[in-house]
Amino acid sequence: MKRINLTCLVMLVILICSACHKTGDETAAEGPLETTGKTSSPPAINTNEPLLLALDIEPDDGFDPLMGWGSYGTPLFQSTLLRRNADQSVSSDLAKAWELDDSRRVWRITIRDDAVFSDGTPLTAKDVAFTFNQAAKTAGKTDVTVLEQAVVIDPYTVEIRLKTPQITFINRLITLGIVPAHAYGKSYGRNPVGSGPYRLVQWDEGRQMVMASNPYYYGQKPAIEKVVFLFMEEDAAFAAAKAGTVHVFRAPQMLAKQEISGMIRHAVPSVDNRGICFPCLPPQNWQSPQGYPVGNPVTADSAIRKAINHAVNRQELVEGILEGFGSPAHGPVNMLPWDQPDSAIRDNNPETARQILKAGGWQDNNGDGIVEKNGIAASFSLLYDANDSIRQALALAVSDAAKKIGIEIVVTGKSWDDIYKLMHSNAVLFGFGSFDQTEMHNLYFGGRKEEALHNPGFYANQTVDGYLNAAMAAPTENAAIPFWQKAQWDGKTGFSTRGDAAWAWLVNLDHTYFISQHLDIGHTCTEQHGSYIIANLPQWRWKVPSRPCASGT
Repeated sequence: MKRINLTCLVMLVILICSACHKTGDETAAEGPLETTGKTSSPPAINTNEPLLLALDIEPDDGFDPLMGWGSYGTPLFQSTLLRRNADQSVSSDLAKAWELDDSRRVWRITIRDDAVFSDGTPLTAKDVAFTFNQAAKTAGKTDVTVLEQAVVIDPYTVEIRLKTPQITFINRLITLGIVPAHAYGKSYGRNPVGSGPYRLVQWDEGRQMVMASNPYYYGQKPAIEKVVFLFMEEDAAFAAAKAGTVHVFRAPQMLAKQEISGMIRHAVPSVDNRGICFPCLPPQNWQSPQGYPVGNPVTADSAIRKAINHAVNRQELVEGILEGFGSPAHGPVNMLPWDQPDSAIRDNNPETARQILKAGGWQDNNGDGIVEKNGIAASFSLLYDANDSIRQALALAVSDAAKKIGIEIVVTGKSWDDIYKLMHSNAVLFGFGSFDQTEMHNLYFGGRKEEALHNPGFYANQTVDGYLNAAMAAPTENAAIPFWQKAQWDGKTGFSTRGDAAWAWLVNLDHTYFISQHLDIGHTCTEQHGSYIIANLPQWRWKVPSRPCASGT
């Protein structure tokens, strides 16, 4: 999709500001003006102007939760039943009360009675049931395959009935935005009606999205009335930030150490990880459900996978490629309560890697610098998204580390269309990272999957499968944690490097931003893969010079 270039940016911003200033109904936020050392006597902010964000949140399928909108963050236009807090606990949004019955298959939810859609229509249990049932029919990016039926009990009570126990279904209650039964249709994604804090005003695909606060929202009114997202190429967004024509800019790590006058650098920790998925089977005489080849004769050997994990210097990747904005990753859920800390290894250890290869029967018999086993050289391809410079750099660094222990990794950039056809037979550098534990099950549960990105390496371990299934069927999220941890490493086996080393997880990225010094974004929380800094957007406010307070305030 075409993105804004710098030449048309200035005219666009002028038009946006002119249109938005006509209303003049915004309320200025109180608070002291802060400055940075890079700017002296900055001009005061006009609190009537729209907030301009150079964040490309534009979804291909529109702003439709049933098609995946909001699944990695806040849907903005829609409300959700529950919310995930910074400490991973769960609290209410639309839901006033919720409980899972003794069968672990029925969620009974009572919703608030003051929620209203942005078209003025009350939101009732009928809309909640419709949303979940329609999500199952639509079969979009929101996975509700375990849903049997959502049933209205009374105007403000709904039962969500599952086919089998699945405690991770609570994440659908947290992420699935509720849509109106009376206004949902094919064009909904481009004309969303919701009960969230904002309403869509205008969407120029590939260019911008304008939204304003929803006057019917039951929660606290957003402090900033109008917000504009500009969908821009990276270089244009950086230039706009330097020119002072945007207030927030998501910067790649390679630009994050720059100084931008009038803006403050802000790094947000994330579980957004990068790792290598290895094909865990030798070449097969059958194909994937999509008809693509499966298996690799080199990466099928766990000694190869373990050796690479031990050889890589993850801290060096963080410092050299991420410019220090990140952390080493040894698994898919580092920094989350269900991580297994005992699964981490001491990396940057080529000697241990060589010992693993030797014990596994891999030796350089012909002196070419590449180890072999049974006549097969330890050489394979590592694919990455050709448009992602960070992934390219990580792939090349891993290739260099592997070369030192006698493994040849041929790094190749491809389009995602090509990668999807080759990922079951070639190693791929992926990005994942979610607060939803289901992702761990998807990545490691054995067997053939209809969804291509579920366990693309066809890893299988019956003991691990047992732990993963036990975690899914647990009565609470906390009760599931020991099973998630044992799946990673139980002291004898697991999917982590100490066990089968099905992946080589490399780094967790910090998401780096430049924020206008006039903008107070409050407390930001750990982010996910695919999410942005906007989770608490309704609480953002402009900083304006202090002035005498009225009595009693």
